[in-house]
Amino acid sequence: MKFDAPHFRSETEARRWIEALRWPSGRACGKCGSLDSYETKKPGRYRCAQKECRKDFTVMTGTVMEASHIKLTVWLMAYYLMASSKKGVSAHQLHRSLDVTYKTAWFLAHRIRLAMSTSGLTGPLGGEGQIVEADETYFGKVENPRFETTRGKAYLKRGSGVANKRAILALVERGGSVRTFHVAEANRETVEKILRDNVHPLSRLHTDESRLYPRVGAEFATHESVKHSGGEYARGDVHVNSAEGYFGVFKKGMRGVYQHCSEKHLHRYLSEFDFRHNTRTKLGFTDAMRAKLAVQGAEGKRLTYRRTDGTAVA
Repeated sequence: MKFDAPHFRSETEARRWIEALRWPSGRACGKCGSLDSYETKKPGRYRCAQKECRKDFTVMTGTVMEASHIKLTVWLMAYYLMASSKKGVSAHQLHRSLDVTYKTAWFLAHRIRLAMSTSGLTGPLGGEGQIVEADETYFGKVENPRFETTRGKAYLKRGSGVANKRAILALVERGGSVRTFHVAEANRETVEKILRDNVHPLSRLHTDESRLYPRVGAEFATHESVKHSGGEYARGDVHVNSAEGYFGVFKKGMRGVYQHCSEKHLHRYLSEFDFRHNTRTKLGFTDAMRAKLAVQGAEGKRLTYRRTDGTAVA
């Protein structure tokens, strides 16, 4: 892959490209939001002119890139690689492709996943006459297995294939967006709440024959299902193939590219796959457009971890 655009090759051009993207209506202070600021002697560093603020800031302030010492050209190449790889790109691959340490690649990848997340979801999926598919899957073992007690002894909870596995619920708007949720347990109460909060009541709800959906299905315009256990996977336009297709891409990426994901980070990987699905080529997006949206999504988000002594690490 050739990164021959100016903002991939020059730090100055990279900074100017991000500034134009982030501040189309004028430079804004990353601390207080004031539009009144001036340049300092250091290129790319500005100082707020508001008497109550007077803080220095850069285009990275107030984004997932804040406090990072990584070159902006490296950031932009990482954004592009993660936005353009259908099944993801591992930290080891970023480490090799960008000539950075594995630790730096891991740092980049998790912050870009946060930038890709749609934390401020607006509006429900579907609408009058529109189809929303709901389906659940199980991927990977939970890190804190549940136990059940029998005759005073604790046994690892067992079940038909899904016991002690990580549960994921997907809501897919037919031909449109997806929203996924990693839940502690895919029980009726949890699934019903997610459906009520995220799907328009005038939508047509399509599911499989799972017992999680019939009760809440009555709250939507229609609830139609297919019976997989009977070999039925589609009946007219009734199916959950979109949701299963999404899960197929997700599992291929997790098994073939990432190979391992701790449970506490699973929601970030889901955000990454959601982002690429919602900006896929069929909806008119190019790799460059997808990367640009990811950079725009970096604003207003920070990701820090804590050392064992309790101090924060950017």
